Amino acid sequence: MKQTLKLTDIIAVGFMLFAFFLGAGNIIFPPLAGQLAGDNLMPAMFGFLLTAVGLPLITIVAVAKAGGTWEHLTKDLPLRAATVIAVLIFIIIGPAFAAPRTGLVAYEMAIRPFLTDAGQSSLALFSIAFFATAMFFAWSQGRLIDVIGKVLTPVLFIGLIILAIAVFVDPQGEMIAAQGDYATQPLTKGFLEGYNTMDTFGSLMFGMLIVDALRSKGITERSATAKYLVSAACIAAAGLAFVYISLFYLGATSAVVAAGADNGGVVLSLYVQALFGPYGQLVLSVIVLLACLTTAIGLISACSDYFSSLTSLSYKKWVLIIGTICATVANVGLSQLITLSVPVLFALYPVAIALVALTFVRDRLPNPKTAYRVVVLVALIFALIDAAKVAGIDVSALNMLPLFEIGMGWLLPTFASMVCMFFIGKPSEQELVEDTAS
Repeated sequence: MKQTLKLTDIIAVGFMLFAFFLGAGNIIFPPLAGQLAGDNLMPAMFGFLLTAVGLPLITIVAVAKAGGTWEHLTKDLPLRAATVIAVLIFIIIGPAFAAPRTGLVAYEMAIRPFLTDAGQSSLALFSIAFFATAMFFAWSQGRLIDVIGKVLTPVLFIGLIILAIAVFVDPQGEMIAAQGDYATQPLTKGFLEGYNTMDTFGSLMFGMLIVDALRSKGITERSATAKYLVSAACIAAAGLAFVYISLFYLGATSAVVAAGADNGGVVLSLYVQALFGPYGQLVLSVIVLLACLTTAIGLISACSDYFSSLTSLSYKKWVLIIGTICATVANVGLSQLITLSVPVLFALYPVAIALVALTFVRDRLPNPKTAYRVVVLVALIFALIDAAKVAGIDVSALNMLPLFEIGMGWLLPTFASMVCMFFIGKPSEQELVEDTAS
C-alpha cells in the first residue's frame, strides 16, 4: 500500500521542523553579526548560511539516507562510542546549553523590557512558567505536528514576515565599515558564527522526532519516511534562510539605532522599537516568545525520547526531569551560558560534520567500519585542539596546522583521513568470512 501525506500535513511537518530550529540562537546571533559585518555583509552572511542552513539541511538528508535514526547513522561506529556522542549532543542541545538558552533569551528580550525592577527572582519565576509551558506541550508527544506545525508556527511565521518586510522597506540606517574579523575574513567568521545556532546537532536529533511524527500519521515505509523527511528539511531550510537574511540585513543597517550594542538581542530590540514605535517591543515579544517556546518544546521532547530509550524511565518522566533542569540552568545567565558552550561546540561540531560526510560516501568505502572509526577519531582529536584554543588554553605550538589560526584546524586532517579510507580495504579474514557467508 502506497503511503502518502496530504499537502497540508507535509507543510505542517516542515513548519514543525522549522519551529524546532528557530530558537534563541537563531534570533540573537545574526543581528550582531550583520552589524559587525557591515559592508562585508554578503560573504559573512553566506558563511553563516553554510553552517546555519546548509549543514542542518544536509544533515537531515543524511539522517533520511541512513534510515531515519541515530542508530542507522552511526551503525559503523562502536555502540558505546555512538552512545557517548549522542548523549553529549543531547546534553548540549538539552539541559546544559541550548534549551535553557531559549528561556533566557525569551526573558531578556520578551519580558524584561516590560519590568521596572527586573531581578533574579523575576527570572526564576519566568523560567518556571516558561519551562512548565514547554513541558505541557511536550507531554503529548504524538500531537506535536498538530500543536506546533499547525498552530504555533504559522503565528510565528506571520510575525517574522511582518518584521522582514518592514526591515527591507524601511531600513533604519546605512551599512558601515566591517569590524574585527569580519573586515579580514568575513566568510570564515560567518561560517564559525553559524556554529552558535547548534542546528546541526539539532538536525541529528530532530530527525528522529520527525520520524515519530510521521509514524503517527501512518508513514512507516523507509522510502516514504525518507522522502517526507527531506521535504520537511527543505521547507525548514527555506524558512531559516528567509529569517537569517532579513536579520543580517537588519543588523547591517542598525549602526545608528543600536550603536554600541554588545549582543544581537539588544540590536534587534532597539531596531524593532525604531521601526514600530512604542508597539515595537510588543511585536518582538510575541515573535521571541513563540520562537523560543517551540524550540524548547522540540528540545525537551527529543531529549526525553532518546533518554527514555536508554533507561527504564518513561518519556513523560524524562520530560519532567529535563524541564526542571532547564529551568534551573536558565538562572545561570545568558552571557555565562554562551561562554561555557562555545568550546564544547568547537569540540563536537566537526564530529557531527564528519559523520554526515561519511554517510554520503559510505557506499563507496571499501571498509566502512574502519573508515568511520578513523575519520571520527581524527575529527575529534583536532577539534579538541581547536576547542582548547577557544577556551583560552595556550596551544600556540600548533599554529603550524593549516587553518588552525581561524579555528578550523580539524578540516584538512579530517578530509585527508577520509580520502585515505578509500584506499583501505577489508582485512583478508573478513573478506573470506563474507565470501563464505555469501
